[in-house]
Amino acid sequence: MAEIIQKDGTWTFDGDTVRIVPGRDKGVGALRQTLGEVAVPLRAIGGISHEPGRKAGRLRLRLRDGACPLLQVTAGRLPEASDPYRLTVDNDRTGVAEYFVDEVRNALLLDRIDPGPAHGYLLPGPSVPLTVSAGDGTAEFDGDRITLNWSWTAEEAKTASGPRSFRVAELGGVQWFPARGLENGWLRFSLAGAPQPGPPKYDPYTVELFGLRKDPVMALVAAAVAVRMPHPTPATPHPTPAAPLPASAPTPLERSGPALAGEAADHDTLLRRLRELGELRQGGILTEAEFSAAKAAILGRF
Repeated sequence: MAEIIQKDGTWTFDGDTVRIVPGRDKGVGALRQTLGEVAVPLRAIGGISHEPGRKAGRLRLRLRDGACPLLQVTAGRLPEASDPYRLTVDNDRTGVAEYFVDEVRNALLLDRIDPGPAHGYLLPGPSVPLTVSAGDGTAEFDGDRITLNWSWTAEEAKTASGPRSFRVAELGGVQWFPARGLENGWLRFSLAGAPQPGPPKYDPYTVELFGLRKDPVMALVAAAVAVRMPHPTPATPHPTPAAPLPASAPTPLERSGPALAGEAADHDTLLRRLRELGELRQGGILTEAEFSAAKAAILGRF
């Protein structure tokens, strides 16, 4: 079990799941506090890193593309304070953070987790029912039906027709976009077969966002809806054949060093060899058979 506790939150790893619990520090965004605990299965993780800083470092969990509905609908546009997969780490806890990173990386290597795109959501999305008020309206979602109610700040084009209610099955898409500079953001629902919508402030299927603190929470509504829609499975790229090694170059197994040559090696050295082997396999330099043989040799030295 690996665990790191900070004001920003608590992360634990039991070998199968990274559990993320947000803290109550003022720097923790409203989205993270509303979302609550997130359980990330190992198979959804594409990588993890610790980034040192002058005052504090950061742990970052990188999920596989397409694994998380929240990341899918926000497309890298979440502000730092709203990102549930980032943890601020005090510099006196750097050693703990690096140990946490090593434990997750070793598990990814030993379980042969594919870091490439996921072909289905691997996280369940935010809990429902969900009600969020921000910008010029309130969005309610019960798991099947979305209802939009308008506030006094909404344009007459929206308020005149009253609340809007529609089902997930009627949708062709859902988008969340944050406010940027003088441009307002939006939470937009596109009905299947409907004509191109107008500007967000006049579109009765769009909540306009003004750049206030609760705006990112609207992304949870988008994620809860998106996870109940068809997954946008990415196309599978054709693998690029690995270039042959020069005749004089040492083989990957030879380059793996003393741990495969029968010499004594400590625990840290063996773990480093495992990571190196994983990188060689992912880069197409080692075949699956070569990787399996090399890994077995290393594990036999523990």
